[in-house]
Amino acid sequence: MRILILGKIAPTFGFNIKTLEYKTWKLNCWDVGGQKSLRSYWRNYFERTDAVIWVVDSADVMRIGEDCARELHSLVNEECLHGVTLLVMANKCDLDSALSLEQITELLRLSEIKQHHWKIFETSAYTGHNLLISLDWLCNDVASRVLLPE
Repeated sequence: MRILILGKIAPTFGFNIKTLEYKTWKLNCWDVGGQKSLRSYWRNYFERTDAVIWVVDSADVMRIGEDCARELHSLVNEECLHGVTLLVMANKCDLDSALSLEQITELLRLSEIKQHHWKIFETSAYTGHNLLISLDWLCNDVASRVLLPE
């Protein structure tokens, strides 16, 4: 989120709340850091959530391991998040050491997630690769579930 708003690349420490205007959408975003000390606060941001963006460092296999998968599955199994759209951004795809989408999908056990629409994209906050394409998918998926035809 910070790259889209500020044009800067930096991990989230703590949390940031911003409203993004993207195409015809007004997105209220809660950018919450993934540090272990912050995870107990995540639940404070679940109410009225339509989508979750889960960002992983695709070049850091140690951090994508079991702990990351466990936290992701714990999150998507929260009752108040039932059915929300899940976008997984495999960031740093521009690095030679980046894992493939197939490897990340397996490590995160994404195929086990049945109660959510989800999609994984290779992204790069540095180059901008797939940032807007993945955001398009997210907005369109939420709209297909939430908006009623006129």
